[in-house]
Amino acid sequence: MSIIIVDDNATNQIIIKAILNKAGYKDLKVASSAMELYALMDIDTETEAKTNVDLILMDMMMPEIDGLEACKRVLQVERYKDVPIIFVTALGDSNKMAEALDAGASDYVMKPINKMELLARIRSALRLKKEIDWHKERDKQVNFKLELAKKVQRNVLSQPINDEKVGISAIYQPSTELAGDFYAWYRIDENRYGVILLDMMGHGIASSLVCMYISSVLKDTITRITEPDLVMHELNRYMNQLYKKEELLNYYFTAIYLVLDTAKRTIDYVNAGHPPGKLLIGDQEMLLTEGCCAIGLFPSIDIQKGSLAYKDQMKLVLYTDGLSESLGDNEEAKLDKLVNQLIETEADEHAAIVSDFIAELDNETQKDDICLVMIATK
Repeated sequence: MSIIIVDDNATNQIIIKAILNKAGYKDLKVASSAMELYALMDIDTETEAKTNVDLILMDMMMPEIDGLEACKRVLQVERYKDVPIIFVTALGDSNKMAEALDAGASDYVMKPINKMELLARIRSALRLKKEIDWHKERDKQVNFKLELAKKVQRNVLSQPINDEKVGISAIYQPSTELAGDFYAWYRIDENRYGVILLDMMGHGIASSLVCMYISSVLKDTITRITEPDLVMHELNRYMNQLYKKEELLNYYFTAIYLVLDTAKRTIDYVNAGHPPGKLLIGDQEMLLTEGCCAIGLFPSIDIQKGSLAYKDQMKLVLYTDGLSESLGDNEEAKLDKLVNQLIETEADEHAAIVSDFIAELDNETQKDDICLVMIATK
């Protein structure tokens, strides 16, 4: 354990060092002023090199910079903000002691020093420091694993399609947490494409795992079953396999799943409680509203499949509710403006349009994942 003793009185330094050495604390450093402490800890530099310190014993009354100011200054530095500081002082002013604790000090010991009291308070402070360090290391490991999980999530998302028949692409802007939005598309045969956009309830690890569970069965489900209503029934069956009576929380997701047939020029779809998107066929705008409730809410569900046809070309924009929720006032008008911009521009411009549009909203924090899927036939 590394301890720094800060006292302008050489006799006090010797006494405290002797007590600590006898108690088995060998890694001791001494500073005679706040400025010496700052230099010892590299307080005023941005260098990564730093003194390893587990505890500071600080005199309250020192020339030029007193202990209170020095305490505040040390704890303002990010790498030292969790270091316990114990004041060793002759002051008996309760107001000063309160100020010390308010400044961030962990404890205080009165002079003349009682050896047993000093050691007990040091042990208490170091136990707390050890606990804090353990949690910091654990958080660091958890954050590393979360970042890895985010990368895995991103890598299983479908890559854009841009062939002679259709262009399919997505814009994905996750929130700070693990994402619950997911999109995928698969070529079923020469002319048909299965496309799904889903939004899992909640955020964080649990929702992400459920989302990855569904993604693991999507390709087989879509390419084997194909029909939108049957695919949704199958996904509902998978979701209900997760349900346990003793759990109060039942996971579910909203989604739009569609089958695009470029030969027949048809779109068969099911909307499971999801924002309806916007379809443009010529000058006509339509919404994808037919379907059912969210997937996973009930053991069995009634599904109404929707079907649409187009003659020449069509453009379709699907999105999750993270987009609409980020718009604030006049949500519908803003959403129409963005969707129209996307419909009127080429796919390689979409990412910049969405990014600029969201930046203009000046939201304090993005609270939910934002995902858009764009489909255009040729």
